Amino acid sequence: MTEPTPVPDHAGGGADTVAARPDSAPVTARDQGGSTNGHAPECVRRRGLSLAAEAAAASDGDQRSADDVEAGIVALWQAFGERRDQELRDRLVLHYAPLVKYVAGRVGTGLPSHVEVSDLIQSGIFGLVDAIEKFEPERGLKFETYAMQRIRGAILDDLRAQDWVPRSVRSRARDVERALERLEAKLQRTATDAELAAELELSVDELRELLAQLQMTSVVALDDLIGAGPMQASLAETLPDDRAEDPVAALVDRDSRRQLAEAVERLSERDRVVVTLYYFENLTLAEIGKVLGVTESRVCQLHTRAVLRLRTKLTEAG
Repeated sequence: MTEPTPVPDHAGGGADTVAARPDSAPVTARDQGGSTNGHAPECVRRRGLSLAAEAAAASDGDQRSADDVEAGIVALWQAFGERRDQELRDRLVLHYAPLVKYVAGRVGTGLPSHVEVSDLIQSGIFGLVDAIEKFEPERGLKFETYAMQRIRGAILDDLRAQDWVPRSVRSRARDVERALERLEAKLQRTATDAELAAELELSVDELRELLAQLQMTSVVALDDLIGAGPMQASLAETLPDDRAEDPVAALVDRDSRRQLAEAVERLSERDRVVVTLYYFENLTLAEIGKVLGVTESRVCQLHTRAVLRLRTKLTEAG
């Protein structure tokens, strides 16, 4: 015999299990969600517990009917209600686990791409365990419907706990989005700040302050891909690096240095010596005068003449 394999049904409200029993006739329970409305016959209860206990050791080739699996789950619920045994609870968790994956997939549809479905499933498992422990079969309710609400609630509670933005701010953001949708549908164009403020019954200054608050709540993942085809890149690759060297500025600087070097080479020998000693050797005008054997005022005249000639040559080259 094999362990029943549950899958979400077509309506999304429960789980179907398909198996077959080769050695006995089908036994039907009245409520496939675990409701018995009383005690099942002792033979059904013993048979259901036997199916649940022997499933782990059974071969994959054996099959049981859907009614047998249903009867086993009903008996498993009865046994869990009587003994509250952890092993029985774990068997129920395994049986209804596909509900968690189904609900997590539905909830994750409207969430950002950086939210992992596996994290939602992990949160939903806690909701399923809580649903199993608090479910009362004698009320005659269907367990799948009750469990899906508990699973969804556990996932949403975990998402809210991870959100650093206050719920009031999220609510205001939704109000702004709805107002924009109404105005764009009505005006058939992008609404202005004044029109949006009037729709929200705010002043323009209050609206801009609100938008500034909402802008600070927008968070994106740096590894999100943008673009398409060969131009596809991550968002981090598009962020500017203020410390990086600008290739255009580096090219202009290199070209300017080349032109300056050529202009210096065209100066007379004495002017070139003055420029070299003053700008490259960092000598003062008085020290340059001692090197050349002239007065400091003469060196100042030579420096002025050399600078004017360089400026003229660079202007002509530019």
